[in-house]
Amino acid sequence: MDELLFNESCEQVIGSALLRDGVIGNSSTIGTLREKTVHAVVKKYIEPDSSNHEIKIGQYHADIVNDKGIFEVQTGSFNNLRKKLSSMLDLQPITIVYPIPHIKMIYWIDKDTGEISKPRKSTKTGSPYFIFRELYKIKPYLNHSNIKFHIILMNVDEYRLLDGWSKDKKSGATKCDRIPTKLISEMKIESLKDYDIFIPDKLIEPFTVKDFKLATKTCIRDAQATVHILHYLGLIDRIGKKGRAYLYSRK
Repeated sequence: MDELLFNESCEQVIGSALLRDGVIGNSSTIGTLREKTVHAVVKKYIEPDSSNHEIKIGQYHADIVNDKGIFEVQTGSFNNLRKKLSSMLDLQPITIVYPIPHIKMIYWIDKDTGEISKPRKSTKTGSPYFIFRELYKIKPYLNHSNIKFHIILMNVDEYRLLDGWSKDKKSGATKCDRIPTKLISEMKIESLKDYDIFIPDKLIEPFTVKDFKLATKTCIRDAQATVHILHYLGLIDRIGKKGRAYLYSRK
């Protein structure tokens, strides 16, 4: 983890965007950044040399290609990676870089006046376990020796337009952009053994999905996705049932 490099990447990407649009500190500039800011910052952080960005391999462009292989920064659904993985995974190692907002401060923009509200802290705190919802979508590729993952947990400022369908215009509102503000932690998965870090030492065996949820302090959805993937990868065994719930143990 390199906080200095991360901060420099933020300054370069956000600063150049603001200068490009000719207005610094104006709410209209936020809208022009869209959802690309997190992607651009992370790409710059992973590979500062922009000559290694957007390299064409076959019919696709890779976000980064350097002496360590291919890097794909994915801020959205992993469903979008399936075709790329099918095309490039046999060629060289591919690291999927997944930025996860940890603490998110939400700003609302009045689309008529451009006024930006005071920030409100989101009730949702990001966790590395969020990646398992996405791993489910590319499950057939997880056992490939060339696939790796790099989780980046960061704080972000999220800007939303007050253009929703509800009375307060917040429900269904447009998300303009997310601006990284602080690097919190990083985690790499480069082999099956690295998944062990997601199984808490304090987890008593045998365990159910509910037990896993309590031990990891995640929501039930993330616990279900994590247990499913760990079982699929052969890292935990399904050894029976307790009522209607399956029982699991470490491999």
